[in-house]
Amino acid sequence: MRALVTGAAGFIGSHLVSALLDAGAEVTGLDCFTDYYARAIKEANLRVNAGRPGFHFLSGSIQGAELSTLLENKTHVFHLAAQAGVRKSWGRDFRIYTEHNVDATQRLLEACVGLPLERFVYASSSSVYGDNASMPMKEDALPQPVSPYGVTKLAAEQLCYLYFVNHRVPTTAVRYFTVYGPRQRPDMGFHRFLTAALKGDPITVYGDGEQTRDFTFVTDAVAATIAAGKKGHPGRVYNVGGGSRVSLNQLFTIIERVSGKRLDLRREATQKGDMRDTFADTSLARTDLEFRPAVTLEQGVEAEYRWLVETSALAEQEASS
Repeated sequence: MRALVTGAAGFIGSHLVSALLDAGAEVTGLDCFTDYYARAIKEANLRVNAGRPGFHFLSGSIQGAELSTLLENKTHVFHLAAQAGVRKSWGRDFRIYTEHNVDATQRLLEACVGLPLERFVYASSSSVYGDNASMPMKEDALPQPVSPYGVTKLAAEQLCYLYFVNHRVPTTAVRYFTVYGPRQRPDMGFHRFLTAALKGDPITVYGDGEQTRDFTFVTDAVAATIAAGKKGHPGRVYNVGGGSRVSLNQLFTIIERVSGKRLDLRREATQKGDMRDTFADTSLARTDLEFRPAVTLEQGVEAEYRWLVETSALAEQEASS
């Protein structure tokens, strides 16, 4: 496999690069270091793979890249680059989301027309479903996103489909359900909750805590993404979920057990654009991709907590020296 990975310095992207290199692939990574969160965090992600045989990295945007050169001799494209985050996608910032999530995807797809790719895998999101889909959510449900972010992810999905139908670009999409684990973005729930537990800080909870999510450990999400690149049917979309529907209140109980600390929860009003519930029907991914999540929620929470403890200790050591 000779792969282009966009968003290679991100949370999931850096794990994907590692897994591809472990499997003997040649990987070209691209990332434009958007300012959604601190560049230093992405640079730390990048250092995990820097210098590994078979890995080449370029800093820049999809819009500004010489795509014909980047795509030369590639067998696969894994398109993970995007502007993340539901709550910041409203108002004036929406144009940032259309630029990075829709425009960039269209430009990349256009550059793939006529190339002998085996697969183009697009990283989508459960945010495309909205609140009206039946549980568990199936890929053929009517998507009705309730956030501007979700609208842009769905638009990019549709671009992938139309480039498959009209130009035979072998696109497939994976809809991630709440991915967590080491290197997770600092704005995401698990990172915030576990950091607060570590430091003894209060945790802001939006809503009553009974909203549910299908939490997916990052290595499971990566395994499904690679499987989509090998076995995914062009034109199809696959749910990628962790296999259990858990409320935030249940998650807090697990965090207390893992950390050995009592959480200080501060409740506030529900935020606009936040989905009430998510739960993936992964039967299609099981059939086509042979995908089965391997990491339980408690195992995953413990792994991310250990990573945060180690990262915090390393930061303290560097500060003291």
